[in-house]
Amino acid sequence: MAMYNLSRNNAGAFTLLGIPGLELYHIWISIPFCFVYLVAFVGNSILLYLIAVERSLHVPMFFFLSMLAITDLILSNTCVPKTLTIFWLGPQEISFPGCLTQLFFLHYSFVVDSGILLAMAFDRYVAICSPLRYTMILTSRTIIKIALGISFRSFCVLVPCVFLVNRLPFCRTHIIPHTYCEHIGVARLACADISINIWYGFCVPMMMVIIDIVLIAVSYTLILSAVFRLPSQDARQKALGTCGSHVCVILMFYIPAFFSILAHRFGHNVPRTFHIMFANLFVIVPPALNPIVYGVKTKQIRDRVILLLFPKST
Repeated sequence: MAMYNLSRNNAGAFTLLGIPGLELYHIWISIPFCFVYLVAFVGNSILLYLIAVERSLHVPMFFFLSMLAITDLILSNTCVPKTLTIFWLGPQEISFPGCLTQLFFLHYSFVVDSGILLAMAFDRYVAICSPLRYTMILTSRTIIKIALGISFRSFCVLVPCVFLVNRLPFCRTHIIPHTYCEHIGVARLACADISINIWYGFCVPMMMVIIDIVLIAVSYTLILSAVFRLPSQDARQKALGTCGSHVCVILMFYIPAFFSILAHRFGHNVPRTFHIMFANLFVIVPPALNPIVYGVKTKQIRDRVILLLFPKST
């Protein structure tokens, strides 16, 4: 009965403080954050528009790219608007259901992004290593199954995190020294044992992501092996150029993500201010850079963007 009474405290709101120690600089920090957020929003929106209206882009690679753009929009819109409100107006309250919703979509987007990057690596593997069977392997039905599988896997992995936080009693403080709600940060405010939260929240999503990374590495090892066996130097350069954008996006996604996760779990000597700043960069920088990288490295998109922005000159 005591546990039940404590759990009733979950109905209260949490207060997000922003970046402790840098409160005086919040308004200045908000300027680059707002600019990068607008780049992410506009860039991914343009990418989705071009893929939707241009029939020549209705191929598996760009379908997966559109999924990545949608997920990046979810990731940035889940966290950044609230963060900017904190920077502009000071500490903000967020309801417990709102906190759980933000927590879920933050981590869900991360696992979905990882699955999409794996699907894109598989797409490039088939295109380069088995080009004659490409349309036979990546049919519309197969692509839909892959997309549903990625979404369902991520949902199944993250839903338990929401229930693990929802069961906790919060009887000490409802103040979160961060700009958004994330699983372990919220769980550590509870006045109960959070061992399950720590180990599930770290091990299960990380295990999924590590499996994705291993499979991506295997895919690109096979791709590089096939590329360097191509007889034509032009063909090798074209294949490497096509894969170059994917590799850039993969590195931009995984490096800051793993740093943030490992610093939060093991980096007890990492200053909190640095950790929170880096965590915010993770949710805003990759979504902003992804459409730029693909726009620069992918000729089909680059040509369509130029045509869209400068119709008269083309």
